[in-house]
Amino acid sequence: MQIQRFITHALLSRFMILCLDLALCVISVYSATLLRFNFHIPPHANEAMPITCLYVLVIRSLPFYLLKTYAGLIKFTGDQDVRLVLRAITISTGFFLLVYLVLRSYQLGDKFQFFYPISVILIDYVILSFMLVSYRIAIKMIMEEVRSTRKGSKGPLKNAAIFGAGKTGILIKKAFDNNLKSDLEIVAWFDDNPLVVNKVLEGIRIYDAKKDLKEVVLKKNLDTIILSMQKLPAWRKQEFIDMCLELNVNMMHAPNVEHWLEGEFNVKELKKFRIEDVLEREPIILDTRYLEIQLEEKTILITGAAGSIGSEIVRQLSKFKPARLILVDLAESPLVDLGLEMEESFQFRNIHTILADVSNAERMEKIFDSFRPDMVFHAAALKHVPMMEITPYEAVRVNVLGTKTIADLAVRYKAERFVMISTDKAVNPTNVMGCSKRLAEIYIQALNNHLKENEVHTRFITTRFGNVLGSNGSVIPRFQKQIEAGGPITVTDPGITRFFMTIPEACQLVLEAGAMGKGGEIFIFDMGKPVKIIDMAEKMIRLSGLVPYQDIDIVFTGLRPGEKLEEELLAKKEDILPTHHQKIMKAKVREYNFGEIRVEIDELIGILSRQDDLQLVAKMKKLVPEYVSNNSVFEQLDQAEGITASRSV
Repeated sequence: MQIQRFITHALLSRFMILCLDLALCVISVYSATLLRFNFHIPPHANEAMPITCLYVLVIRSLPFYLLKTYAGLIKFTGDQDVRLVLRAITISTGFFLLVYLVLRSYQLGDKFQFFYPISVILIDYVILSFMLVSYRIAIKMIMEEVRSTRKGSKGPLKNAAIFGAGKTGILIKKAFDNNLKSDLEIVAWFDDNPLVVNKVLEGIRIYDAKKDLKEVVLKKNLDTIILSMQKLPAWRKQEFIDMCLELNVNMMHAPNVEHWLEGEFNVKELKKFRIEDVLEREPIILDTRYLEIQLEEKTILITGAAGSIGSEIVRQLSKFKPARLILVDLAESPLVDLGLEMEESFQFRNIHTILADVSNAERMEKIFDSFRPDMVFHAAALKHVPMMEITPYEAVRVNVLGTKTIADLAVRYKAERFVMISTDKAVNPTNVMGCSKRLAEIYIQALNNHLKENEVHTRFITTRFGNVLGSNGSVIPRFQKQIEAGGPITVTDPGITRFFMTIPEACQLVLEAGAMGKGGEIFIFDMGKPVKIIDMAEKMIRLSGLVPYQDIDIVFTGLRPGEKLEEELLAKKEDILPTHHQKIMKAKVREYNFGEIRVEIDELIGILSRQDDLQLVAKMKKLVPEYVSNNSVFEQLDQAEGITASRSV
């Protein structure tokens, strides 16, 4: 019923606008004739006026109908609506001029009883343009005044500004003007473009975003600043966010235009900034053509496919038209959700979701035998440092045995490439998790070198990077939950730092490194500068519109078992080599003999059956001499060997 009422109302409104436009066309013709003859219209002109008005109605109505000049809502009249009206008037006036010239050339004016000389046509053009545009603008202004009064009657409005005096900014301002429920009023523009600074847009002055921000915030008591610019460089966005945080101003941003519902912006679509936006870096430029060659029509197996990294790798791989994707994970619900997402959101249906444990050799061999993958992205891993510190069995079972199982099967079933996702915690490990990942690195690098000597073509590539923003179990979701609960935020140590990158950025680099690798490399990514966790916590609180230590407290709990103050991307004995990609480097690491390391790894896996954590970790320390426990029960093993855990970074 409501839909029917809306449609009826819309059709009546449009019909009324068209009728009003055509009525004004008649008034304009008559007014133009009056002006042309100084308000004394000759008898012959008066006699021809009815037929002239009929011609005007017919000819004017055609472009009005074709250009839909009546379809726009008058209360939202904008530049586009004005242009359409003027275009319709210009087209029909041009036709009148053509008709006049033809009738005059063939002396047919008397025959058609048509009186519409050039002078009247031109005067009519000016009058009609003025009338049709003016009444639209007048109605819009009246409606805006009514809306402003109604908004103000609900309480005092908060002052807001828009950063970006462009088309998107104008649409955002209009959305606020037309939203009676919003308590924000746009009172200023900011922009970086010196050509528009100090000019007036929509009746509001444009200020310099760098020079005037602080002064305008204080002068106009700004509550909120809305970022409308869609392609602001990452460094400038961070600079803008930092300035707003310093001034204690709320910040919001509009989604990309392509995400606007039916191309219309709604105030409800504004989003708050997240910590990911603060740490965002310039987008990575990938060699997509080379990736297409590597990935197109290939069968690709992704382990840990339902995890943060694995699922994003799946999303990005789908863009390169693989023949099929085999998604393996032990997390049932996330795996089901990912399969549905790929089918519904990405329209990619060549997928197989398989619930399986990577350390189960028989199960994994069945999968390899059934699908014969051309490429393997091995993202499956247990990664929580404190949890692995109390369950070394699982760390070795999944991270070492699981990797060995998948790597051996990749060779047996002649996969072209095997790309493993490692971690910065594998460098100078101070915990079980980091050491287990270092052992996985050692095994597949030694295996690659052994295969190369025997001219077997499976290429093994390792990618090593730090924390990713928003991944499962990372500090970001935990801090967010603590803020929503009213605090406090718990930070282990005031001096703790971590490297961070976004999940899409990390996965893009994984694909690039996997494509460029010739086998045996350990690629490390440019993680930027390390971030102090305490600074991140404070910024997250401010981004939520709260004040650190007042609204939300921050408490320090001490380093957790196995945790470092600072992570590293390279061991002290390692060096780096550049690659063609400025954000990807190759680590020069100690290499191991495959025959020897295979025996040692098999012995380590054999210890699993004894369920003896101390014996298991002692073997890990023997294989990775740089593994020195920190804040852990396994420090006793280092002391027994005469090693002091002086390295806490």
